[in-house]
Amino acid sequence: MTSRTSIRIRTRRTALAAATATAVFLLAACGDGDGGSGHEGPHASASAGAEAGSTAGNETGENAHNAQDVAFAQGMIPHHRQALEMARLAADRSASAGVEDLAARIEKAQDPEITTMTGWLTAWGEEVPESMPGMDHLAHSGMPGMMGDEDMAKLKEASGREFDTMFLTMMVEHHEGAVEMAGTEKAKGRYAPAKDLADAIATAQNAEITEMNELLGKDGGNGGNGKHGGNGKD
Repeated sequence: MTSRTSIRIRTRRTALAAATATAVFLLAACGDGDGGSGHEGPHASASAGAEAGSTAGNETGENAHNAQDVAFAQGMIPHHRQALEMARLAADRSASAGVEDLAARIEKAQDPEITTMTGWLTAWGEEVPESMPGMDHLAHSGMPGMMGDEDMAKLKEASGREFDTMFLTMMVEHHEGAVEMAGTEKAKGRYAPAKDLADAIATAQNAEITEMNELLGKDGGNGGNGKHGGNGKD
């Protein structure tokens, strides 16, 4: 190989090495300009946004609830408990088959509703009202339709037609309070099952109010149909 040819080869190799070094430098510079993640940033943001949207969707979905739903369950549970306490007195004190039948239906309907609302509060991590004798009407006496201790004591002391009249009068007021509470839930609640229950409570108890007013208009609450051939127990 001549010295002139050798010089040309070395010159080409030097130029190629220089070009390669320049290309590597430029690529590195581009990478540094994007902070090493220029092509990942937008995708990462979109992913985070999608995850946030998914979470928000869960929070605003059909299972979402608000403070009114909590208040409804926490208020209606003791309200129902008092209705059950009153209804369970009828078997030993009433002189009317109609009153006894109504009391049994109230118990059958409202006991499962207490279980349902207790389940909601537990699932939401909210406090479930305590169930202690006397506590419900003492702590919630300001609630619509709720009876006080004195009212409950008088009802427990009554019997026969006196009990029936007192029971029906008090239960009408009690039901009217429940209907009012249900109306608030229907208007301001968010949890669909709670709003549905409120609607069912309002419908059922309005019908029972009509029934009780009719019983009150017939023989002082005896409904003209005593358990012993229309004469009642007393």
